[in-house]
Amino acid sequence: MATVDEILKAQKAEGVASILAIGTAVPSNCIQQSTYPDYYFRITNNEHKTELKHKFKRMCEKSKIEKRYMLLTEEILKENPKICAYEAPSLDSRQDIAIVEVPKLGKQAAVNALRQWGRPTADITHLIFCTSSGIDMPGADYRLTNLLGLRPSVKRFMIYQQGCFAGATVLRLLKDLAENNRSARVLAVCSEITAVTFRGPSDSHLDSLVGQALFGDGAAALIVGSDPIPGLERPIFEIISAAQTILPNSDGAIDGHLREVGLTFHLLKDVPLLVSNNIRRILVEAFGALGLSTDWNSIFWIAHPGGPAILDQIEMELGLGPEKLRASRHVLKEYGNMSSACVLFILDEMRKKSIQNGVKTTGEGFEWGVLFGFGPGLTVETVVLRSVPI
Repeated sequence: MATVDEILKAQKAEGVASILAIGTAVPSNCIQQSTYPDYYFRITNNEHKTELKHKFKRMCEKSKIEKRYMLLTEEILKENPKICAYEAPSLDSRQDIAIVEVPKLGKQAAVNALRQWGRPTADITHLIFCTSSGIDMPGADYRLTNLLGLRPSVKRFMIYQQGCFAGATVLRLLKDLAENNRSARVLAVCSEITAVTFRGPSDSHLDSLVGQALFGDGAAALIVGSDPIPGLERPIFEIISAAQTILPNSDGAIDGHLREVGLTFHLLKDVPLLVSNNIRRILVEAFGALGLSTDWNSIFWIAHPGGPAILDQIEMELGLGPEKLRASRHVLKEYGNMSSACVLFILDEMRKKSIQNGVKTTGEGFEWGVLFGFGPGLTVETVVLRSVPI
């Protein structure tokens, strides 16, 4: 008879959790940031608010975003005029859209990741689905299981309403699942659409306008497992450690509330300062515990691009070279802030650029790196990654 210790040892993997595939997807509707203010004020019937429109134009110009992708087309918005108002009861209409479309967009990203992985869909043992949209029962995890034809026995985890830091939360959960379940292959999907947060402008709530200038739609998928099979699987990044913390004196800095009018977000102006004032301490704790170097220019960076001001403050506080946050700025420019999906898009961008530039590792030539996410709370997730040879 086996002992409990022997059973537990047999259940666990031997190696570290590794990202084996990355897939991304966006809606077909692409919006140019330069023309968005005119479109936004027209579609929401607020063209008469010329001063507010001028403020919004400045927000869009300062965002460093060139284009975003949104499921909500002009046709959909005309069919659902309450979504265009600032405070009209519209949750039912938003839910009807999100419940269907969030899993569909997630499926596109998952199919791309599965194709890259190269193994049968039936080999997926666990599923994580993460979104801030479309709460329902059964949830988006159940719908995606059916859309992909995953095994009915796949072990599912549903993460709702966590906001922008949740992409890193997913990595933390992925590490635990992959390393504590021998032969596990975990599919994780972050799918975000702005159907629940889109609304017209308000003269008294400019923080809502900031969100309208920044957020876009996108989905990203990862496949993670320990002990990659030689010749069949090729790791991209290794997940070395993961931690979460709430920043001191940050209560109310970022919050969201699901109401009859949809999901409303509120942001304080001092969010970039709160993040930059705490980032050095958080990084020292994460890297020091592993005995790794704290030269922040000698690692690769996956920083959530909540907005250009936050990236600028991180860069200044840590004395980072201008190239260190390149991947984060690129994703912000090309897609906007896609909440939880953003850091996974940045991982994919870094991997692709590393291959394109012919460097030695997937971390743009650096072995060690950090994935840094933050969101409501103010909650910060810190994931230490190791790149692998290309």
